[in-house]
Amino acid sequence: MIDTTIFQNKTAVYYTLGCKLNFSETSTIGRILKEAGIRTARKGEKADICVVNTCSVTEVADKKCRQAIHRLTKQHPGAFVVVTGCYAQLKPEQVANIEGVDLVLGAEQKGELMNYLGNLEKHEKGEAITTATKDIRSFSPSCSRGDRTRYFLKVQDGCDYFCSYCTIPFARGRSRNGRIEDIVAQARRAAGEGGKEIVITGVNIGDFGKTTGETFFDLVKELDKVEGIERYRISSIEPNLLTDEIIEYVSRSRAFMPHFHIPLQSGSDDVLKLMRRRYDTALFASKIRKIKEMMPDAFIGVDVIVGTRGETELYFEDAYRFIEGLEVTQLHVFSYSERPGTQALKIDHVVSPEEKHRRSQRLLALSDEKTKAFYARHIGKEAIVLAEKSKAGMPMHGFTDNYIRVELEHDDALDNKLVRVKLGDFNEDGTALKGTII
Repeated sequence: MIDTTIFQNKTAVYYTLGCKLNFSETSTIGRILKEAGIRTARKGEKADICVVNTCSVTEVADKKCRQAIHRLTKQHPGAFVVVTGCYAQLKPEQVANIEGVDLVLGAEQKGELMNYLGNLEKHEKGEAITTATKDIRSFSPSCSRGDRTRYFLKVQDGCDYFCSYCTIPFARGRSRNGRIEDIVAQARRAAGEGGKEIVITGVNIGDFGKTTGETFFDLVKELDKVEGIERYRISSIEPNLLTDEIIEYVSRSRAFMPHFHIPLQSGSDDVLKLMRRRYDTALFASKIRKIKEMMPDAFIGVDVIVGTRGETELYFEDAYRFIEGLEVTQLHVFSYSERPGTQALKIDHVVSPEEKHRRSQRLLALSDEKTKAFYARHIGKEAIVLAEKSKAGMPMHGFTDNYIRVELEHDDALDNKLVRVKLGDFNEDGTALKGTII
């Protein structure tokens, strides 16, 4: 039994880098610490504990993690500093040697952070506690509300895919998941707290069921039955795991929104082979067609990596033309970053940083064109928007079922309310459509 009396009246700050899954896990860590008597430090207040949840998807991410740690140790001198997340799992000793770091926890230990805080005494050198990736077995549940209206529900962790460019399987371990029964119970608790929208998160959520003998489709059907939750969004799902039955179910579902996020990574079949992805462009295109046949107004976000090893100019042009012809809404463009220990390092043909930037800019311009065209098609239509809290005097924002961002006049009474609006023209900075409540 942990003696929580030493934590009474202590304060903590939290800093998260990376994906929605990380934000969900940080929020859960914060809730656990709060239950032990540790409150979140107010703005400008010196904290007793700093928790940094790191990302390591690129070298830039590693650098940002180090910068965040340095910044927090300066802002909160004397604080007990805990670092966890992917960077901590991959390079624990490197992180432990950063000045000011007291404790480094790996993927297996993250969910049990309270067990490792001790009496919060500072260490001369950080202590690293990790488990070898091959031995990571635990699944730490998480269903947490972020700063905004929606909840993030973690249903799966880890990945068995080992794509040639990716370190995530080494950082998070093998694919594993919670039981449907337990996950549904978490969704019910979120509904009981007034939650109306849940984002389903994980590393490879379509692979759900490896440890329980269930399927992601089974999970979708059970979550759809939870009373009080009006909206679910599937954060990201591999194209080869997005089955036609899932698409068809979402099209007629009570609460699953016409909103998909599907990683493509490259529109060149040659590059997809080099990446060791488990599909080709023909399969990907067929999934997009299926979605649009069933849900013509669906929002489809797509991940793309540019400048991977082996991506010649010809391959990139093939990829660009393929993506240009897809009826998708938005591209999330990432520049390839070499990661130690990955198979991609064995591939010839290295793309220069300047060329990566040029290719990124072309795809970002294409994305902007596609997103604006999608938004424009909805001007003059009616939609239901889930309004989100904003600062006093500032416009409120929210999203339609198909993820169009809408700007509303400020009204505190609208926070976390579903409202019917008429969609007008773009707002001043072109990031949303103006909405008028009907």
